[in-house]
Order: sequence, then structure tokens, then C-alpha cells
Amino acid sequence: MAESPKNEKLAKSPSPVDDFDAEASSSSRGISSWWGGGIKIGPRIGPPIAGQAFESDSDDSSAAILEKQLAQEDGCAIQYRTCSWQKTAALLFSEYICLAMMSFPWSYSVLGLVPGLILTVVVALFVLYTSMVLWEFCLRHPEVRDVCDVGQMLFWNKRWAWWATAVMFILNNTFIQGLHVLVGAKYLNTMTAADNGIACRTVSFGVVMLVISWVCSLPRTFSMLSKLGTGSAFFTFISVLLATIFAGIQAHPAGYDPRASYTTSTGTTAVGGNPIVTALPVAGTTFVAALNAFMNISYTFIGQITLPSFIAEMKDPREFPKALWACTIAEIILFSIVGAVIYAYVGNQYMTAPAFGSLEPLYKKVSFSFMIPTLIFLGVLYASVSARFVFFRIFERSPRHKNEHTVLGWGVWTVILLITWILAFIIAEVIPFFSDLLSLMSSLFDSFFGFIFWGVAYFRMRKVDGRLALIKQGNIRAILMAILNAFIILIGLFFLTAGTYASVQSIVDAFDADEVGGVFSCASNGL
Repeated sequence: MAESPKNEKLAKSPSPVDDFDAEASSSSRGISSWWGGGIKIGPRIGPPIAGQAFESDSDDSSAAILEKQLAQEDGCAIQYRTCSWQKTAALLFSEYICLAMMSFPWSYSVLGLVPGLILTVVVALFVLYTSMVLWEFCLRHPEVRDVCDVGQMLFWNKRWAWWATAVMFILNNTFIQGLHVLVGAKYLNTMTAADNGIACRTVSFGVVMLVISWVCSLPRTFSMLSKLGTGSAFFTFISVLLATIFAGIQAHPAGYDPRASYTTSTGTTAVGGNPIVTALPVAGTTFVAALNAFMNISYTFIGQITLPSFIAEMKDPREFPKALWACTIAEIILFSIVGAVIYAYVGNQYMTAPAFGSLEPLYKKVSFSFMIPTLIFLGVLYASVSARFVFFRIFERSPRHKNEHTVLGWGVWTVILLITWILAFIIAEVIPFFSDLLSLMSSLFDSFFGFIFWGVAYFRMRKVDGRLALIKQGNIRAILMAILNAFIILIGLFFLTAGTYASVQSIVDAFDADEVGGVFSCASNGL
């Protein structure tokens, strides 16, 4: 039987992944490998996960599995491994260049400008490095579809590891979807503050966000979603650019009071006057407050949970570093400038999170409005990642429904998405301290997905490379890299312990201050 043009091209062109060179793994190929060049793929840490299509194949090398994946999709109506690095970059930009950056000014107001900027760069570099380790792992195991597969493989192919990772994975994504339902309602409440005729405002607007987000989640491939992601990232950039400009040109921040000190309507003493900007934390800053500000910076950068899913749909996964570097450089520049400039003009007294609330009403509404695409799309992105997790496993042995336009395939995909959005809406509405609970979930889950997993992955890969023996031989580079990755695991444990403590204490403080709302609250949550 004659080969199709696509298969013929594949046979003539270099393999999407190269065979392993025992003398030069991807971790030691020099600077070029960090940009996706000169890659030699190391050996697997174990066989394919039981139940996957390639488990019984005699050739389970990385190159063979990837070529089989491409061949299986050849001629199919719906093809998943179609993303270029540019499309993957669009997905990364849409995930990271988001509303969360507007809370950086608040973090800087707590930590001080200098520590805030330093931590922004340091956290970004740690996330960049762990993402590169993740990428190397995915190159060695191209059958990995999501972080749940990664979790099982890292912990010696134990099924309990898959289930534990799956629970964290689904909860994390669902809570993020719920956050975007609430933030979408916050935007609509902000824009319609003068309209008192809307029944049960926040719940009604939450339903509106649920329906819109569900419809926008329907595209089946990341290649299609990347087009929406490009628009989302662009409008987010315009939004934060306008907010930064408005912070500089407005006469005074929202809530400005010319008095140096005054008593509020609740009887508390407040500080007014011109904005106060400090290079270091102000006296009296508590450990919990500083840690929450640091965690806010960290959670914005930590997004490795989606990366295995993105890499799994790249037609050439070796090019992933190009997308990663482009996004990381943009993050550092944009987050630092937006955070520092807005903080400089708003100061400690008038800071809100997100910082839109520190702008005069007209400026707030204009800049916040350009954030609409990302309010919808980022939740859509996480919903799509969750839906893939379920959908691919339902049709593991029925590729026709996965790769063709069948009624059953589209029906199941649509229902899975609807269920995830309904769950997200319910969780967001029934938990009165949702934002603090989201921080708690981030502490519990991001400790693994942001750090611990990738420190373990490094040692597992170096073990099969035979490079851990270099530590015993006194190789300086091997020792330093081992120390770095052990430190990354310790950072994850710090998030898991101290981060969880700070999140729980924040919940307790909110209850003590009577700041916790009710279930399915109708009250406006607008800025």
C-alpha cells in the first residue's frame, strides 16, 4: 500500500526526536539545548504506562512512539499533534499574561519594592528551569498526555500516584475555573454598579459567565484554542498598559484622603496623604502577610500543570523551549514594570488587589474592560485541559470518536465541559471564603506541580543516565546540579508547609474580622 504524502514526508525528514547519545544527554548539550537545538533524548525511566496504546509495542523508544502517534493521526479529521512552537507560545502567553499580574503591585506594597522585584526574577528563573526539566521528561516519554501520567511515572509507575495526581489535577483546574466565574461576575458588577434592578447580581452574573465560558471551551484542539489565546494575551497587554498609564496620570488614587491620619466610618484609624512607597517592608509587616505576598507572586508564575498537555500536542516537541523563553522574558519584563509603576503611583495606603480598584472610576472601567478576553479564556484553557484528561481516557480504545467528527465524540466532549463548569460554579458560590481556599489549594497542589515533581524528575532521569555516579566522583557540575534540584524539592516542601499555614491563617483572620460572606451571595462583589 502506498504511503500517504504526510507519511512519506515523515519518512524522509528527520525524526521528531533523536536517538539517545549516551555521552551527551539533553541536560548537558550546552546553551543550544536550552533553545531546542542539539537535543539528544535520554533513556526512559520506565516502560509506557499500562493501558496506553503503545505498551505492547516491541519498540518503546521515544522516537518510535512519537512517529506512531503522528502516523495514527494521519488523515484524521481531528488531529492533536498540530501545534507549532508559535501556537504553543500563544497558549503560554494566554495562561501567564493574565489578570493575576494586577496583584503584583499589592505584593510589592507588602514586601517592599526591592524584595518584590528580586523575588519576581528569582521565582521566574526557578519556574523556567523546572519547566525545562519537565520538557526533557516529556521528550523521553512522548506518550505522556498530562501531568497525571507524569505523576505515575515519576513515582515508580504506581497506580496510587496516578490517582493522587488526578485528584489534585482536577481540583486545581476546577478551582481556577471557579475563580474566573467569580472574577467575571466581579467585572459585570463593577460595570453595572448603578443598576439596582438586577436580581441576585453576583449569582446571576456567575451563570452568565458559566454559559459563555462553556461555549468558548468547545474547540477540541489546542491548535484551535491558540488563536483565541493570542487575542486574549493581546487584550490583556492593552488592559495592563492602560492601567499603568492611568495610575500615572490620574490626579489621585481611588480612596485618596488628603489627611495624614483619619478615623473611618467603622472607627478604625487609617493613613492618608500622598502615596507612600517603600523599598523594604514597612515596620510591623507580619510573617503571614509577607508570605502571602510572596505566594501571590509565586502562584502567578507556577503553571507547569498544563505544560505536559501542551507539549503532547506539539508536532515537534523539541521546539518547546522557544515558546517557554519567549513567555518567561515577557513575564519578567511585564510583571516587574506593571507592578513597580502602579505601586509607585498608588502607594501602600490605597492599594487593592487587583490594582484596577486603585484607579478612578472611569479609568478602572476602561482598563478592566480590556481584560474580558482573559477573564473568559484562561478558565476555558483549564477546562479544556481537564476535559482532555477525561475524554482521552474514555475513548482510549475508540480512536474513531477521538479523531473524527462523530455525534458520540462531540456529545461526550460537550457534556464533560458542561459538568466541569457547573462544578466550578457551585464550588465558587457555596464556599464563602473561596479566594482564601484557592490560596490553600495552590499551596497544597503547586508545591508538587511547581517544584517537587520536577526535582524528583531530575534525579530519576539522571539515575538512568548514569550521571548520579559523577557526584561520588566529585564532579563539581554534577554536585551543584544535585544541590539545586534538592533545593527545588525543599522549596516545594516549604510551599506545602509554610504556604498552607499562611493560607489557613488567612482564612481564620477573615472569619475573625467577619469578612466571610454567605453561600450563593447576591451582594455585589464589584471593585
